[in-house]
Amino acid sequence: MRRGVAFAAAAYTIWGVLPLYFALLHDVAPLEILAHRVVWSLVFLVSVLTITRRWAWARAALANRRVWLTFGASASILAVNWFIFIWAIGQNRVVETSLGYFINPLINVLVGALVLRERLQRLQGVAVALAAVGVGWLTWHQGQLPWIALSLAATFATYGLLRKTAPLGAIEGLTVESLVLAPLAVAYLAWTTSHGQTAFAQGSTSLQWLLLAAGPATAIPLLLFGAAAQRIPFSLLGMLQYIGPTLALTMGVLVLGEPFGTVRAIGFCIIWLACLVFSAELLLRHRASSR
Repeated sequence: MRRGVAFAAAAYTIWGVLPLYFALLHDVAPLEILAHRVVWSLVFLVSVLTITRRWAWARAALANRRVWLTFGASASILAVNWFIFIWAIGQNRVVETSLGYFINPLINVLVGALVLRERLQRLQGVAVALAAVGVGWLTWHQGQLPWIALSLAATFATYGLLRKTAPLGAIEGLTVESLVLAPLAVAYLAWTTSHGQTAFAQGSTSLQWLLLAAGPATAIPLLLFGAAAQRIPFSLLGMLQYIGPTLALTMGVLVLGEPFGTVRAIGFCIIWLACLVFSAELLLRHRASSR
């Protein structure tokens, strides 16, 4: 249990401080960062699978049409999610990305009820309604929907829905997704390099190392998360997930200097209350199942 909590905390901590990493790449085009993230993730994952000798799944899986269709769809959604996240950080909108991951668990509950016909518990319904009020407050006072937050939450919830029925584990699935996206990523990098428009070829050594680090930065927290999911109850994992957006919000306001005025604070407080209600429901359900 302690090891599982440590793995989960480490995964969410890495995800929480990722905005600082991508902020260091603010001079690189978001599409190039995305391409490097795909390519170096694949290199890292293939290395891990080779070192740990975990290729037994590959022959049957890669010959299965359903695997390619499922992970082709999830890879497309994941690429959209990554691009929005990278772009938003480059536009100094880290606070909005944190909002997306605060409401993501509540969007998951809503998707489960609407798509999978899962029963919506009373406290879950209250949490979703509070989140809707918070988003409505921000929309009313800012004059537009917080589209970055909603897009991140919606794409990640859709990704989770696709992976829920996927036939492979975390590292194997991410490897197939990277294989799906890698040809496009390599083609884009080759084209920009041939036209002298790539930051990797023209940048400093430190910038090149930062882009190479996109692979481990993507894969390591996923591996930690997978290890945590095997060791601790899902309800505890659900409550720990707020470490990530809390850290991202802190990084955005205190380190990157993004504004966080009264209107935004009120909207976030309503959504935090929704998260608290959601966590309380998870805790009550866990205690009931334990009894």
